[in-house]
Amino acid sequence: MVNSQTYASRWLLPVLLTVQFLVSLDMSVVNVALPDIGSGLGFGTESLTWVVNAYALAFGGLLMLGGRLADVVGRRRVLAGGFALFGLASLAGGLAQAPGELVAARAAQGAGAAALAPVALTLITVTYPAGAARSRALGLWGAAGALGGAVGVLAGGLLTDWAGWRAVMLVNVPVVALALPLARLAVPAEDRRPGARPRLDLSGALLVTAGTTLLVLGLVRTETHGWAAWQTAGVLAAAAVLLAAFAVVETRVSQPLLRLGLLTRGPVLAANVFALLMSAGQFAAFYFTSLYLQEVLSYGPTATGCAFLPFCAGVVVGTAVSARAIGRVGAGALLVVGGLLGAVGIAWFAPAVAVDGGFLLSVLGPSAVASVGIGVCFVPLGTAATAGVAPEETGMASGLLNTSRQVGGAVGLGVLVTVAGAHDGAGGAQGLVDGYAAAYWVSAALLVVAALAAGALHGRRTEGALLLGRDGALPAQTPSSENSSKESRERVDPDVSRSTYG
Repeated sequence: MVNSQTYASRWLLPVLLTVQFLVSLDMSVVNVALPDIGSGLGFGTESLTWVVNAYALAFGGLLMLGGRLADVVGRRRVLAGGFALFGLASLAGGLAQAPGELVAARAAQGAGAAALAPVALTLITVTYPAGAARSRALGLWGAAGALGGAVGVLAGGLLTDWAGWRAVMLVNVPVVALALPLARLAVPAEDRRPGARPRLDLSGALLVTAGTTLLVLGLVRTETHGWAAWQTAGVLAAAAVLLAAFAVVETRVSQPLLRLGLLTRGPVLAANVFALLMSAGQFAAFYFTSLYLQEVLSYGPTATGCAFLPFCAGVVVGTAVSARAIGRVGAGALLVVGGLLGAVGIAWFAPAVAVDGGFLLSVLGPSAVASVGIGVCFVPLGTAATAGVAPEETGMASGLLNTSRQVGGAVGLGVLVTVAGAHDGAGGAQGLVDGYAAAYWVSAALLVVAALAAGALHGRRTEGALLLGRDGALPAQTPSSENSSKESRERVDPDVSRSTYG
């Protein structure tokens, strides 16, 4: 276990927040630059989507592997390697001269992000002591992610208008050049006892990477091919087979990539179900709001980005509130409250968007409510996802949470684009608005289901719930009849024992 008082430096949290900001930024920064990228490199209409999809596929497919690598080879090595790959890929993308070169660079960026994202959450969990310090760090971590997504839209417009599309790739290079040496300085080398280093489950890594990649691929292509097309059904069926095989393999290896027993912990299960459903609703709502501003209200790229800045402010407010409240009300209650408040805000969009609408009436009010609700959820999500998890498995738990969020976003976008298209009966601007409104209603419903599921699952008297009561005290334990390796895997992180998981 990393001793936070010995090793934590003033540079550690800024480095981890930079990770979260960059990962979120690069999921959205290229979107408004796509027309210029297409004309500049000669992309076809359909192939242009791979500038976005290549990043999403590599990121979503490799998150579980990235999280486990941090446990196996060391967090500082994975963080440094992820930064290096991300920076080199950004440079290669900015210098690309052909469509294939840019798509390959975006895939490499996604692979780097898949190493960075889980290790950032892991380091927060094992470095900052449970209580106010960890809650504050998790709050800032969540705010950095939301800020990165919104700033990505704004920065993409500004950079494309002022410096050309290549700037949206090259902007990462100086950030990484500064963050990489700071990461090596701030993150301690881990002290491992002889023979204690875990092994990488290669068969599980191959299966989950292939399965998750195919799942995300099938979902992101539904807008082009539809759900009934063989291209969609075949890919999703293959993904289901591979992921089922992964689940079987993980029950039979001694050191799995994902120990399925983690999901018997009420807080961990609640966090992942909530993240899956919340991301499905939140990402799609973000997408349709961007379309509404540009396609109906005729906002330009820069103005669209500016319109999302109040959302960033709301997320900061929500995370600050939850960081202060989690010790009193617990993670489960905050997930319920935040999810329901977010649902109210997203539902408000449905009647607010109109052909003759404007920013103040159609966007600002709903954004303010939804963003505060979503912001409230970030601290309890990070807290619950690693509740009672042993230090050597925190990367595993972090990779699982990030995978749930990424897959949830892909599922939500695929489903809700179909919903919007099915309700676009009037045609023209009114048809677009009708479709967006239908998608907002479904998005809000997903957040309601997420809140209810979190309330039901978080308090379950499973292994995790029994180990961690409301006051965080560890109950007396009786000797287990299971073998010592099992006991080692199930041991609770001592720093977690003083936290509160409601």
